[in-house]
Amino acid sequence: MATLSTDAPTTPLRQRMQQDMLMRGLGPHTQQDYVRHVRRFAAFLGRAPDTATTEDIRRFQLRQHENGLGPATINGAVSALRFLFTVTLRRRDLARALVVTRYARKLPDVLSVEEAARLLEAAPGIKYKAALGVAYGAGVSEVAHLKVDDIDSTRMLIRVEQGKGRRDRNAMLSPQLLELLRLWWREGKRRGVMLPHGWLFPGRGCTAPISSRQLHRAVQEAAEVAGIRKRVSPHTLRHSFATHLLEQDVDIRVIQVLLGHSKLDTTALYTKVSTRTIHAVAGPLDRLMALMEGKTPPG
Repeated sequence: MATLSTDAPTTPLRQRMQQDMLMRGLGPHTQQDYVRHVRRFAAFLGRAPDTATTEDIRRFQLRQHENGLGPATINGAVSALRFLFTVTLRRRDLARALVVTRYARKLPDVLSVEEAARLLEAAPGIKYKAALGVAYGAGVSEVAHLKVDDIDSTRMLIRVEQGKGRRDRNAMLSPQLLELLRLWWREGKRRGVMLPHGWLFPGRGCTAPISSRQLHRAVQEAAEVAGIRKRVSPHTLRHSFATHLLEQDVDIRVIQVLLGHSKLDTTALYTKVSTRTIHAVAGPLDRLMALMEGKTPPG
């Protein structure tokens, strides 16, 4: 795994931190985020971050709140600085001064089955239809990083390498999704963009995968054509995959494995957006009315 490269000069401290991140298997995006947060902290201090005090950390976090930064940004900085202080500088006393911001978890937006069908039908071309089909049909958010060899038509599985939590996992491959992928493979071969052992969804050049920005733009374009007014992103299809499986009475532990969640609590979030789960509960007003009318309460 390569470390990130930027135009900024690499200081000995930054080089050591990058080496520490590399040894611990942090991904390129995480490395980039951590370096960015540490650089902002250093800019706030006006000096090297290894000279920081607990009071400096307090002032920095207070400034973040005063500037109206969101919990995700603040907590991202906490993760980066904790790594710097705990691993690279071995200053656990400074790491303990960092405060995580708590925030309410929002329920994910989910498409209905009919909306998902309309979205896929409106996808701009077979390439994007197949890509979005993988996101919805297999719950795979790592669509851009799949390679041709990751499709195992013999075992009917999709191999996801270094997915959620940097773990390998297998995703389901339905016959309908396999046929859709074969349609795209044949079209990709005809265009000359499908290389042996190459990317399943190549980008503008055959040697690089499709970008997340391209996927996001394709989803939004398809949603607009399909007349879907919900906030839709590629991850919405993964949420919809999980919710629809739950509504089909698939065991939540099976869904947990398919999504690659390490904790069941994360998967259980979908019980809050499953309409079947909600509709299965008899409301107190229904029971009251039934009793008043002398009927047997539903449920």
